[in-house]
Amino acid sequence: MARKVQKKLDRWKSKQWYNIETPQFIGSNNIGVTPADEPAKLIGRVVETTVGELTNDFSKHNTKLRLEINDVVGDVAHTKFIGHEITTDYLRSIVKRQTSRIDTNLNVNTKDGYKIRVKPTCFTVKRARTSQIKAIRDVMNLITEKRASELTFEQFVEEAIIGKLSANIYRNAKNIYPLRRVEIRKTEVMAVPVAA
Repeated sequence: MARKVQKKLDRWKSKQWYNIETPQFIGSNNIGVTPADEPAKLIGRVVETTVGELTNDFSKHNTKLRLEINDVVGDVAHTKFIGHEITTDYLRSIVKRQTSRIDTNLNVNTKDGYKIRVKPTCFTVKRARTSQIKAIRDVMNLITEKRASELTFEQFVEEAIIGKLSANIYRNAKNIYPLRRVEIRKTEVMAVPVAA
């Protein structure tokens, strides 16, 4: 039994700790450490952090970023952005009775050729009619597609995460029916451009 424990300890000791770093456009922040006995084993590992942790802004703790380790240099594990999501308890907290929640789900292409699945969601002040819901959904789709085509991948992700994209949707859709809130519920990178 003691031999087994020793073996485990030795294996643990042989691991090295690597600092996990966010992509450059998210500030190259160190978000923690992870052990591995060889760097190659880190590639493809998915890590999560919140925007709140990166910005020290407590109001942003409900936005989770999903990052994938794609390169290891020395003791630094570099990551790429693969998506973000708003926590379900936060979404639940903004759903109110006698109001409408309008969801949409679309794949957009950025100016530099990334394909991203985006899931915006709107909350109305009171219950909206079917025709108003459809009109609001059309605006959500139109603005999301338009912004993606105008922006690079990094710019679009930034707008989706910091709330610029949802503010844009809110501005354009609130004339159809009073809105309480707009959130980009989730993004997911579906395809990256093939390097020339």
